[in-house]
Amino acid sequence: MNHFLDIHKTDPAALRAIIDNAAAMKSARKGHARGAPDDEQPLSGHMVALIFEKPSTRTRVSFDVGVRQMGGQTMLLSGTDMQLGHGETIADTACVLSRYVDLIMIRTFDESVLDEMAEYADVPVINGLTDRTHPCQIMADILTYEEHRGPIKGKKVVWSGDGNNVCASFLHAAAQFGFDLTFTGPAQLDPEAEFVALARKAGSNIQIERDPRKAVVGADLVVTDTWVSMHDTQSAKERRHNMLRPYQVNDALMALAKPDALFMHCLPAHREEEATSAVMDGPHSVVFDEAENRLHAQKAVVRWCLGL
Repeated sequence: MNHFLDIHKTDPAALRAIIDNAAAMKSARKGHARGAPDDEQPLSGHMVALIFEKPSTRTRVSFDVGVRQMGGQTMLLSGTDMQLGHGETIADTACVLSRYVDLIMIRTFDESVLDEMAEYADVPVINGLTDRTHPCQIMADILTYEEHRGPIKGKKVVWSGDGNNVCASFLHAAAQFGFDLTFTGPAQLDPEAEFVALARKAGSNIQIERDPRKAVVGADLVVTDTWVSMHDTQSAKERRHNMLRPYQVNDALMALAKPDALFMHCLPAHREEEATSAVMDGPHSVVFDEAENRLHAQKAVVRWCLGL
């Protein structure tokens, strides 16, 4: 039984196998209708619980569709349905769910909820997102980069904006896949020092550069994310906009990266804020390939967790 909790907690060989399997499954679907089942049905007879304490579009749809394509069934549960950690302990919930389902995917707030679920569950647990990390997104991003440009090892990734949970998982991936990462953003929003140190210890060149124009020089990939959370107050949103406005990804910034550099954003995007529509819809952008690849990458993660 394998949990998929964070990229830095998963062996590099396993991560590579997941990416390669995702690419193979995506290729095998060529010519299929989008909703059609896969030719291979490895999840036939399997039930997967999808728990959402946080709202979701891509995570919910991609996991649901992916499990169904592979012949499995899903049970969608919201935090209000379950009252996680309120009416019943997370440990007891994990034990009970393990008697009903073959795998649990959870999208939650506090990392401790994920960790406790994995500790007490008798079935694999997948991190669909926490406030601290978002590993499934970065697996899709690695898949996307490599299908467009080949191996990501040794490449330069630039993260512009807020050193948030997606940025954290990019740092984990830098350590495990062997690429370099430069963070450019205000000091108040730097990524966690622990994760920076982890990637550096693994041999990745991790830089903090306040000037975004200097940061993107030589970049193979430029990545950003939304500046605000749905839970931020209006005053917090205004403060973040003021801090992050210099880090908007626009045509002028992308022009300083390599000519064949890619642009990614995990979506949803606030166009004309963290990135302009000219970049989002421009020749460097692969944002919709990236969104699609959540489906393929997560299918491979599910199969790895279940040993199928």
